[in-house]
Amino acid sequence: MRQFISLLFLVTFFGGLQNVDANEALSIKGRLLNEAQQPLSNIAVTINNKSVTSDKLGRFVIPVEHHDIYQLNFVNKGYFQGIQTFSYFELFDKTGSVKQASIADITLVAKTEKRVMLAFGGDVMMDRRYYKPYFGDTILIHPETKLSDSKAIVENIKPYMSIADYAAVNLETQIADNKPGDRAPKSVTFYSRPEILDALVWAGVDYVSLGNNHTYDYLEPGMASTIDFLQKSPLGFSGAGMNEKQALKAHHDTIKNTEFSMLGYVGWEGNSDPTQTANHKHGGAAYGSMTNILNSVQQEVSQDRVTIVQYHGSQEYANSPTGVTEQRLKSALDNGAALAIAHHPHVTQGLELYDNKLIAYSMGNFIFDQNFTATQHSFILYIWLDEGKFHRAEIVPLYVKGYKPTPATGSNRYTVLKRLTELSKIRNTHISQSGGHGVITAKTAVVRVKSANNSPDSVIATVDTSVKHKLIFAQGSKVANLYHLSWEKQLSEILIDDEQIKYRLGKNLVNGSNFESFATFDSPERGLFFDRSIMSLNNYGVSGNKSIALTLNKDKTTSFGVKSFWRVYSASRPLTVKANYQSNNAVKLHYYWQGRKKRQRLFDAFKNSPKNLIKTVELAGKKQWQNVEVDYNSPRIGYKSYRILVEAELADGTTTQLNIDDFAVIEWHSAFTGNPAPQLFTIDSRQPAYIGLNQVSTSEITVITK
Repeated sequence: MRQFISLLFLVTFFGGLQNVDANEALSIKGRLLNEAQQPLSNIAVTINNKSVTSDKLGRFVIPVEHHDIYQLNFVNKGYFQGIQTFSYFELFDKTGSVKQASIADITLVAKTEKRVMLAFGGDVMMDRRYYKPYFGDTILIHPETKLSDSKAIVENIKPYMSIADYAAVNLETQIADNKPGDRAPKSVTFYSRPEILDALVWAGVDYVSLGNNHTYDYLEPGMASTIDFLQKSPLGFSGAGMNEKQALKAHHDTIKNTEFSMLGYVGWEGNSDPTQTANHKHGGAAYGSMTNILNSVQQEVSQDRVTIVQYHGSQEYANSPTGVTEQRLKSALDNGAALAIAHHPHVTQGLELYDNKLIAYSMGNFIFDQNFTATQHSFILYIWLDEGKFHRAEIVPLYVKGYKPTPATGSNRYTVLKRLTELSKIRNTHISQSGGHGVITAKTAVVRVKSANNSPDSVIATVDTSVKHKLIFAQGSKVANLYHLSWEKQLSEILIDDEQIKYRLGKNLVNGSNFESFATFDSPERGLFFDRSIMSLNNYGVSGNKSIALTLNKDKTTSFGVKSFWRVYSASRPLTVKANYQSNNAVKLHYYWQGRKKRQRLFDAFKNSPKNLIKTVELAGKKQWQNVEVDYNSPRIGYKSYRILVEAELADGTTTQLNIDDFAVIEWHSAFTGNPAPQLFTIDSRQPAYIGLNQVSTSEITVITK
C-alpha cells in the first residue's frame, strides 16, 4: 500500500440534501463482529467528523445528517480497516417514518504477523470516451488538466484500494503521450496517457497486469512506450515485454516479509500478423498456453514464492468461463499457484473456492468507458492470505457510473451481489453477507446441536432461514420490483390468494432507473438520454426522493429513453417498459424500439435505423402520478443490439412539465405460472429483480426467500 492512511480516516459525504427536514435527527446503527462472530468492542466508527466507539456487544449508533450517500469507516489497530458505503434511499424510508437505520452485521478481519490483505480490480483504461464522449456528455479528461481529471476518475475507489497491503488491476491499454504509431490490424485499439499511471498510484494501486489483448495495440512502438512509462512509475508490472522471455517473467514483490510473484497472461495468440503475444521476433503479451503457465508457475513456486496468476480469457459478456480458461486456472493452482484472477468478459462471472484456493473467473470492468448496462456492474475483491494460504475474501460491489468506478448502493448493490451469488453457487461456493459486502470463507460454518438422545455429539442441524415478504403493487400496476429482498437468499415460494393470477420473473436492463443515484459521486448517469436544455432533477418522486422533469411545449416532440444500444440482451424475449409520469396537461407518449444490425456501424444505427412503433399512450393531465406499462418483444434475429425510445408530444396547452420516475425496461426470464415454486431454471431467472402479473390484482402476494 503506497498511500498513507490515517487510523482516523474520515468518511466523505457525497451528494446533496434530500427533500426532507434537514434538522431532523437521524442515526445509523449496526453491530461489529470478529470472524468467530463474537462482538467487537472499542472499534472507532466514523462518519465525517462524527465518531463513536462500539460497545461491549459490538453495537454502535452514530448520528447522521441528511445526505444521499453515507460512507462508514471502522478502525482498530488490531484489525484491518473496513469501509462500507450506503445510500439514504436504501437506509431510510421515503415517508420519513424511519429515523434510525439498521445495517447488517459487519465482520472485521484480525491482523496477524504475516496475514496479507490484497485488493483486485478488473479492466482499466482511460481512452476513447473519457476524452471524446458521445451525445454531448461531459468530458472527463481535458488535455490541459489530464492529471487532476484522471485522479477524479478514481477518487471514489481510492479509500477502498488504499487500505489493502497490496492492490492490483488489469491495465488493458498501452501508455503513450501521443498516438504511438500504426494500429494493430484489429477493430478496437486503446492507448491511455501516462497520467493514468499517476492516478492509479494515487488511488493505492501497486501492480498492473499487462497480459491482455490490448497491450500490443500499437505494436512495437506502443509496447516500448508502455514499458518505458511503467519503469519510471512506482507500479510493478508483468505479463508483457519486448520478447517472449520478458513477457513471461514474473514481477517480484515483498509484502509483510513474504515473497510474492505476480504473473499475467492472455489466453490466445490472435489471428493477425504480428500476433498480440510476444515471441522471438517481436514483443507483446505473455501467451497463457498451458505449457507457459505451468512452466512459469512451477519456476516461481520452486523458489518458495507465493505465486498469483492473472489471466485474460473466455468470451465477452458470457455468464461462465470457457472450458479452456477453467482448466488453465485450475491447473495453475494444482501446480502451486496460490490464487487465480481472470478478466476479459467485461461482465462479472462467479467465484470458486477450488481445493481451498480462490478463483475469480471474471472481475468485469473497473475503469472503462463501455456504455451498455451489463458492463457497469463489477466489484473490488479483497483477499486475505496467511503465508500464501487462502483465509478469506470480501466482495465490494462497484457500479461504473458515468465511466467512474463508485461503490454500488441500492439496486446496483443488489444487481452485483445477486449475480455473483448465483454464479458462484453453481460452483458450490457460498457468498455470505457482511454489511453491504459479500464474503467467502475458507471453512463453511456448521451449526451444532445436541442429538436426539441428548448426547453431546455434534450434528449438522437443519435451520429454517426462510423470510416472508409482502409485495406492494402500485394502483393499476402489474409489476413490482424485488430490490428490497436479500441478495444472499433465493426465492423459494410465491403465494397468491387468487387462482386467476399468474406471475413471471425478470430483471431491469436500465441502470439508475429510479434516479435516486442520478447525481451521486460527482458523476451523472450516462445510460439514459434527455434534452439537457429542458431537463432538471426533482427532489421528490414515486419510489424515493428523486425524479426527473422535462419541459414540453406544443411546437415540437421531445425524445428520451435509453442512450446506447443494449449489446447484452436475450433475443425474442418478452419485455415491459414501466415508468411513472406526472403532468398537469395531457401528453401523448409514443414508444419505439430501434435496432442495430449485426454488421452496422454504431452511428449509422443511431442516425439511420428505423424506429419501430410499439404503442402510443395518452396521459391525462392531472396532479397524480400515472403508472404506464407497455409490453413488447425483443428482436428475434438480425440485430446485435437495440434500445428503447419514447417521444413525448404535448396534447393540451402550450407548455407543461413532464415528471418521470422509475423508468425501467424489464426483460422477463420465465413464462407466466401459478406454481408457488418459481421456475429458476436459468442463471437469468435465478437473479430476479422484478415480478410481473398477468393482470392487475387486489389479492395479497407474498414471496418467501431462504
